[in-house]
Amino acid sequence: MIRQILLVTLATGAAGFTAPVSTTLSARCGAHAPLPAFDSDNHDELRTIESSFDPLNLSSDHESTSNNNNGRAAAIAAAAMAMSHPLSASAAGPDWGIFEGRTGSLLHPVAMASMALFSLSTALLGFQWRRQRTMGDEISALKRTMPKLNGASSIEEALAVAQGEEEVDAGYVSSLRAALPIEAQVAELTRERKELASAGPRDKHFNQGSLLLFTGIAFAIEGPLNTYARAGKLFPGPHLYAGAGLVVLWALAASMVPAMQKGNDAARTVHIGANLAGMGLFVWQITSGIPILFKVIEFTKWP
Repeated sequence: MIRQILLVTLATGAAGFTAPVSTTLSARCGAHAPLPAFDSDNHDELRTIESSFDPLNLSSDHESTSNNNNGRAAAIAAAAMAMSHPLSASAAGPDWGIFEGRTGSLLHPVAMASMALFSLSTALLGFQWRRQRTMGDEISALKRTMPKLNGASSIEEALAVAQGEEEVDAGYVSSLRAALPIEAQVAELTRERKELASAGPRDKHFNQGSLLLFTGIAFAIEGPLNTYARAGKLFPGPHLYAGAGLVVLWALAASMVPAMQKGNDAARTVHIGANLAGMGLFVWQITSGIPILFKVIEFTKWP
């Protein structure tokens, strides 16, 4: 339909460039001046006058205009012949090759399923780093509940010294005995904190989070691109909405990192909440993507 409209426009434009001969002749001779009466005897004389009377040299302009019109007509004819044969790209999109086949179509679900597990690992590292960071306050709070050791290195040592004195302070001895479980708890927390520090969950969490943000956004864009390459359109629905929301939550969580490094607890809360909500959207995305995966396997071929 567009091709037909374009051809009609070109043809109309070509006709508009060609001036009628009668109009040109009238313009040369004077459109409003009446011609004198003549008979057949002076007809040849009038023709001689018309051909010789050309003060503005319009005859050469008319010849060049005619040549230009002939060139335009040839160009329009060539364009019409070229447009009469439709190109294959006008009827179908480009050939994406392996990206349009089953291999490229399965790349998105495999990558997103892997990133779901990767997200769990990253979240676990985040909680380990939070545990390591908050254990210092917990250990300090427990130590404040313990009695003074009077120079001893442990409660057991202080208890032995107190019981060996000539006058045993029964209250002090009982407080030392009551603090033995607390001392054991402090020792356990200290050992766990050292193990976490040696594992380095802080740096691992940061590195995995950065990689997750990059690959997650990349494959969130790759999925719709692959769908458009195969089907020529997108299909808005829960799967697409969950993926878009997940990318937004990832960006929100990452934007809280600078404030978290300055000790802002509100930023930490937003960071954790955004990632937990993102995990919920991830589950929704997986459940809504399983039917799409079956359709991809059904309507695509290797490779």
